[in-house]
Amino acid sequence: MKQSFRFRVVTYNIHKCRGLDQRVRPDRIVKVLREIDADIIALQEVLCIPNGKTEDNQAQFISENLGAVYRLGETRQLRGGIYGNVVLSRLPLLAAYNYDVSQHGYEERGCLRVDVGLGSHQLLHLYNVHLGTAYRERPQQARRLLDEEILNTQHVLGPRILLGDFNEWTHGVASRLLAEHFQSADLRLHLGRRRTYPGVFPFLHLDHIYYDAELELEAATLHRSRTALLASDHLPLVADFHLRHSPAESE
Repeated sequence: MKQSFRFRVVTYNIHKCRGLDQRVRPDRIVKVLREIDADIIALQEVLCIPNGKTEDNQAQFISENLGAVYRLGETRQLRGGIYGNVVLSRLPLLAAYNYDVSQHGYEERGCLRVDVGLGSHQLLHLYNVHLGTAYRERPQQARRLLDEEILNTQHVLGPRILLGDFNEWTHGVASRLLAEHFQSADLRLHLGRRRTYPGVFPFLHLDHIYYDAELELEAATLHRSRTALLASDHLPLVADFHLRHSPAESE
């Protein structure tokens, strides 16, 4: 018997929890995420400094306040702590893998993959990525993502979602490469526009979501609450998916 599974994901660059008022307030990020009520949360620009105030370890603080498990993908060391991508989930996180997608001469960049249990015999592979700001590095980073170690590894059998801050505000080489292998969330159909950054007055399309054909994108929204407009320079991009059945049940 075929089963279906609906779930919500969000991608959110939290800018080290520094808001537009220049105050570092992880509690505001928690409030925004509670408003969204996503099953799986992909965060970029998270700073985790141990042995300080509770709020200094941002991944742990957010995780504990949401009651979610998390995995951290280190990109580099910063201020005596770990800086990188984080995935939080109220669904089972069964495995995590962190990949270096940095290009020589540019800032370090990473991709965090987590394998999420969606129910009996259903597995989702979610990739949380933060690409570079330079035009020349992003095509190489896209090719790196599509190699046999990351997105096209033979060990990945379930549906995939690739999302995050791609820093690609035009339909450039990286976007075209990824769109050849995935469905691309056309934000214009759901939001009436593609621009997602900056939050107060979006004029760039930096945040993207790509997904496999087994998944149906039912809705995409840009979360624009009063707190979200202040908490970070990005707004959360939210997507509701429907997994119609598991690959194992189809065989």
